[in-house]
Amino acid sequence: MQIIENNIVKEKLYIEKLENGMKIMVIPKHSTNKKYIIWGIHYGSNDNKFIVPGENKITQVPNGVAHFLEHKMFEQENGTNSLDILTALGVEANAYTTNDHTAYLFECTDNFYEALDELMDYVQHPYFTDENVEKEKGIIGQEIQMYDDFPEWKIYLNALNNLYQKHPIKIDITGTIETIEKITKETLYNCYKTFYHPSNTTMVICGDFEPEQIILEIRKRLIKSEKQAEIKRIQAEEPQEIAKKEYVQKMEVSIPLFAIAYKDKKPAEDIVKKHIAIEILLRNYNWEKL
Repeated sequence: MQIIENNIVKEKLYIEKLENGMKIMVIPKHSTNKKYIIWGIHYGSNDNKFIVPGENKITQVPNGVAHFLEHKMFEQENGTNSLDILTALGVEANAYTTNDHTAYLFECTDNFYEALDELMDYVQHPYFTDENVEKEKGIIGQEIQMYDDFPEWKIYLNALNNLYQKHPIKIDITGTIETIEKITKETLYNCYKTFYHPSNTTMVICGDFEPEQIILEIRKRLIKSEKQAEIKRIQAEEPQEIAKKEYVQKMEVSIPLFAIAYKDKKPAEDIVKKHIAIEILLRNYNWEKL
């Protein structure tokens, strides 16, 4: 087990990589009653073109599959919804999808292990049918339409479309009403099998835990799985030049809104450090000077 200690905040991070490739990270906090867990899958909206481990052909899926899959994971074969079960336990549970990862999480003070049972059960037992997939298309379609009327979100997407010519980050995480219509249960099962393998996931746990003990509890709840080869993600090479200089969209707003975007030409060696530096700059700069 790897241990990383931060003497400034006086905390330790325990990292264990299991035989199946899954990474577990534990941050003990013995002075608090709250417990937090997040199970992240390295799979997001960018991953719409890939080679399934063990195959040679390229698989391309409709835009919005990762988000669609996240929505469907809560529905169980016995007719229950895991989000409802977690809420009934008194825990605050959620899930989300980004461009590069999907995450399932909850926080609580009580009933942690009961909630852990439910979390690790529904994430490891997908249940898709033709009927429930078609039903979800209507639900997500309404979500897409809602965001189409959200000026702040449209500004963000327009900025990405101005910056990028080919990279899938320019595509809305939810996809479009047209693309989600092409999603089938076979599409979802194929993407689940490819990306939800333990070796492509990381779990982070924070609270009053002994690292060895909580890792043992996680092991007990994991379904045995064979090792999986590396997933080959295919993305078009992105030109350094921006796609377009500006774009104006008219919507009903009380005051004009705008976004300024910059396309970095060279990825930082320490991307986390650079991200934090940018956040500090944006939060502390006196924009009234402009």
